[in-house]
Amino acid sequence: MAEFSRRSLLATPLLMAAGPAQTVFDFRLEALEGGPLALAEYRGQALLVVNTASFCGFTPQYEGLQALHDRFAGRGFSVIGVPSNDFRQESTDAAAIRSFCETVYGITFPMAGLTTVRGPRAHPLFAWLAARGGGAPRWNFHKYLVARDGRAVRAFATATGPTHPDLLRAVEAALSGPALG
Repeated sequence: MAEFSRRSLLATPLLMAAGPAQTVFDFRLEALEGGPLALAEYRGQALLVVNTASFCGFTPQYEGLQALHDRFAGRGFSVIGVPSNDFRQESTDAAAIRSFCETVYGITFPMAGLTTVRGPRAHPLFAWLAARGGGAPRWNFHKYLVARDGRAVRAFATATGPTHPDLLRAVEAALSGPALG
């Protein structure tokens, strides 16, 4: 885990918008189907939080994200998809997003509702991730890998696909780290 920790931890203070949150597990999103998607339910797991979009040139990454989720889920890992229209490439209809994800890509990993991921109206989770992971998403399918402790964050740009060796090595490192009780 030395490489993951050394390259991913930033000595950046939390943004005021993030409030008192100290770990990723302190945040809640709205689920795509409505109701809460509390990240506390994933305490002790490594997470890959990805801002997604249905009508983007990188949308085929959904296939690799599902494969990554399936490959590592049994070891305490989850992909969390967060649809965003920040780059004007996502539907504003939750049912249409769900239908697209399920029918075209067979997505079974948790999906949040439509969320702002950058700028002054960014969801506090994304403000927190940006502060710890080197900045806000520059495009769809920006990835934040969060270690089991919920604190260490490493970002991967859009062009780094879910099967890229660097991302796979980082997931392995995050899974070998300590889990919170």
